[in-house]
Amino acid sequence: MTALTRLESRPAHEHPIGGAGCIKQIYQQLLLSDDAQQRHVLAQRFLQTQLQRAADLPDELPQDLSALQDFVEQHSLAVARQYADYLQQRKEGGPRQFFSNKAHALFFLQAVAPTKLVDGAWLYGLLRHWRDPRFEGLICTYLEELGEGNPAQNHVVIYRKLLAEHGLQDCAAIPDERYLQGAVQLALGESGDECLPEVIGYNLGYEQLPLHLLISAYELSELGIDPYYFTLHVTIDNASTGHAQKAVQSVLQLLPLEGDREAFLRRVALGYRLNDLGQGSRAIIESFDLYAEVLDMLERKRPFGQHMHSDYCRFEGKTVNQWLSTPEQLPGFLAALENKGWIKRHQDPQASRFWQLIDGDGAAMFGVFSPYEKQLLHDWIAGDWVPERSTATPRGSANGAVETSVPVNDPDIQSLNSALAGVGAHEQMQVLIPWLSAHRHSHPAGLFATRRFIELKSRLR
Repeated sequence: MTALTRLESRPAHEHPIGGAGCIKQIYQQLLLSDDAQQRHVLAQRFLQTQLQRAADLPDELPQDLSALQDFVEQHSLAVARQYADYLQQRKEGGPRQFFSNKAHALFFLQAVAPTKLVDGAWLYGLLRHWRDPRFEGLICTYLEELGEGNPAQNHVVIYRKLLAEHGLQDCAAIPDERYLQGAVQLALGESGDECLPEVIGYNLGYEQLPLHLLISAYELSELGIDPYYFTLHVTIDNASTGHAQKAVQSVLQLLPLEGDREAFLRRVALGYRLNDLGQGSRAIIESFDLYAEVLDMLERKRPFGQHMHSDYCRFEGKTVNQWLSTPEQLPGFLAALENKGWIKRHQDPQASRFWQLIDGDGAAMFGVFSPYEKQLLHDWIAGDWVPERSTATPRGSANGAVETSVPVNDPDIQSLNSALAGVGAHEQMQVLIPWLSAHRHSHPAGLFATRRFIELKSRLR
């Protein structure tokens, strides 16, 4: 079992490292703080803790460097065989293996958002080595994560668009531990000098193609959700010419010629194991409980709705406001709606009066629930009901709707242009690099800076 396979199947509870909100707070400080020194100190402290945890995990990298390329290729071949088996099972009429319904898929997309929204961040700290050809593969990988400045290819832009399309921007519902991998990536990006071997190792592990990426893309498309973010990674992470191959080459190119090579490789292996920390994709998928998610969603909305309903309508002797007065009553409230016939489980949701109140332009509660919240309610009401004909329209992978124009009057672009004016090419690179950070690169000025960085890098070789 490879490290990435084990990551996919790991249980949902893994080594808490602080109180409630601790990891999310670290994540946000590493992403948003303008104090570079503060970010650096925090990153070092956080990484020390995570590396200690990773040291307790099995080391699966081959000891012989000459076997590294074969190790990666064998992993890729194993994933291909497993995916072929999956496709054959589906062809024979087997059910989806990941997502029981659309709400399940949207739950997954939101749960992994903290990691996807800092995609590639672990490589940010290496940009200052742009003149060193040994770093070419790693820097090329990072720039491709940034879409080389094209918003239609920038991974964070694509994922933000996907979240917005399905009303998944509310991060309040994301548990603290699901920020761990994103925080690790941000911390590595702040520690490129001190933790170069660990960055190389983490990159080697992360850029191998996992099986869950292929299955996710297939099943998202079936459910009418654009899979482009996932299919894009399938193509660029390949072990032949893609990021996985570049990751192997980077280990060989940056290995010291006369220094302590064994110590360097031990640190590479430790960085590789950082990928195993936190919840894996499969564990997140398997943790989904539709009824529990419906109750959690209603509890988040309950404080805003408990005083907003009239006393006209009563269920089992209680007004809606009374039912919403405490979270303990929410299961009983749903049961009362069923008993009253307002919710008809395991039928077309359109037959339920409650659904008619929240869906449609003329609905009395139009706009109260986000698209994701409505999907939770829809799929819970529908239960084991299956429509005669699926209304989901499979999405293509062109992702052509991403806006590609750059705002001419964007104040950040104007400010950046002013900073670049009259400055030599080498000095411009130093001005541009901060705009390629995880927090900035997906914004218009960051996209502009990425294109300019690539242009100057090519010219100054």
